[in-house]
Amino acid sequence: MNRNFRFLTYILLFSSIFYACKSSEKVSQGSNNSKKIELPNGETPSTNFPSKGLPSTPVTLQPLSYSMPEMPREFRGVWIATVANIDWPISGVDSWEKKKADFIKLLDYYKGLNFNAVIVQVRAAGDAFYPSNYSPWSKYLTGKQGQAPQSPENPLTWMIKEAHDRGLEFHAWLNPYRATMDLKTEELSPNHDFNQHRDWMLKYGSKWYYDPGLPEVKNHLLAIIKEVVANYDIDAIHFDDYFYPYKEPRLDFPDKASYNKYKKSGQSIDDWRRQNVNDLIFALNNTIKATKPWVQFGISPFGVWRNQDKDPKGSPTQAGQTNYDDLYADVLLWMKNGWVDYMLPQLYWSMDHPLASYRKLADWWSNNSYNTNVYIGNGPYKVRADSDKAWENPNEITQQINYTRTLPNIEGNAFFSAKSLFLKNQDVAKIVNDQVYDTPTLPPFFLPKSTSIIEKPVVLSVETNSEWTKIQMEKPLDPAIRYAMVQGADQLNNLSTAEIHTVWVGGTRARGLEVSSLNTNYLAIRWIDHFGRIVQTQVFQTPKKSQP
Repeated sequence: MNRNFRFLTYILLFSSIFYACKSSEKVSQGSNNSKKIELPNGETPSTNFPSKGLPSTPVTLQPLSYSMPEMPREFRGVWIATVANIDWPISGVDSWEKKKADFIKLLDYYKGLNFNAVIVQVRAAGDAFYPSNYSPWSKYLTGKQGQAPQSPENPLTWMIKEAHDRGLEFHAWLNPYRATMDLKTEELSPNHDFNQHRDWMLKYGSKWYYDPGLPEVKNHLLAIIKEVVANYDIDAIHFDDYFYPYKEPRLDFPDKASYNKYKKSGQSIDDWRRQNVNDLIFALNNTIKATKPWVQFGISPFGVWRNQDKDPKGSPTQAGQTNYDDLYADVLLWMKNGWVDYMLPQLYWSMDHPLASYRKLADWWSNNSYNTNVYIGNGPYKVRADSDKAWENPNEITQQINYTRTLPNIEGNAFFSAKSLFLKNQDVAKIVNDQVYDTPTLPPFFLPKSTSIIEKPVVLSVETNSEWTKIQMEKPLDPAIRYAMVQGADQLNNLSTAEIHTVWVGGTRARGLEVSSLNTNYLAIRWIDHFGRIVQTQVFQTPKKSQP
């Protein structure tokens, strides 16, 4: 902006304030042109003029030619476990109002720690935290499986909105193969798959599981995922480490009948089981992307793919069970083939654990990322609660985060679980906030699988007064715009680090939005698309203050 244009802008700006306030006083042009005022008794006039607030009449603003710096990127997630009421709800029989208040407390707490994503369990064991055509209501939500919640709103829709209103991504966490948490099948709803499709069920140890080898089970799981993706404004579908169950001592998983029916000629039962899981992951990715291309598919596997003594490509670990050999989850194949958008291995060990070192495993995952976003899962639940004495050190988690940041292909962390830094270990949370999460950041963006053209928002006007700031668009927003980040500061160089006010607009075709008045000299608006990319940024000068 040249000097003449800037001068003209200032003249127009002050003129609008002059007429809005209906004042007959002249606006001062600066101290050099001010007249000297003499008062009786030789008193010196005060230069501390009272500041006026923003005018009550809206003032249309024009953008400045100022470039905002890039936002830093790092995934900072927390798992909110609902199974067995680990994190939320505290009790299924609590009132809906109490459940809402407790959920908001969690969101506000982690937002205050500068986290940017929540991974919320919405299917724990053949049940649902939302009205479903395929699954009964979860007893962890309502106290009794199949009983609808006493709420005027859809719980999942409400949870997603509350997360989004705080600028938190919402990753819907589902468990695919676990059908029950115990053998008390008399407590299951008549609509549970155990009662509807007993032939799909296999009893193993203390639980019932869906048989992964049955095509009907795969199709059923695809329908469940499609229902969630199609009907809810989620940012990701998330699976944890439970595929085939962890092995019980001296007990074989009872799937011989489906193996004999569906195996290929010469195929071992181990390879057949891996193929079943591979087929599900491949089909799920296709289903998600065909329904909503911007919804991510992320998996949080057990932290060890294979031990090095089984495979030279494996990690230098001595884990008792592994993804490939025991859970039949070939997670490296999924990354190689681009079937997942992110991988979040659970490294719930201390930095130098002798059998499975966090340090060595983080190195291994960084070296085996295959161009997939990789984040690391950390276990603060172990702080002061584990036989490994390393967890007595409250700085263990920050050391792990700092080490993760040194690795070229690791882009963030997530923490299990929400209560471990909320109900206890708040000193650890404070250390994390003070030392490593001291400023907000955006999660990593990802690229669409196919060409995606998004129309950039064009801001027609920004109006502000003492109560609100309104942003009007030239035309309705592209449905691919996810949300706006609005920041205000009195100095331009402080704008990028100012508090972020988020307005979620995903898919609404909004033509305007409103936030509380920021009452600052400068205003920045950044538009984020469904893929996490900043597609438009503009900066405005606001008529914050004027002298009488």
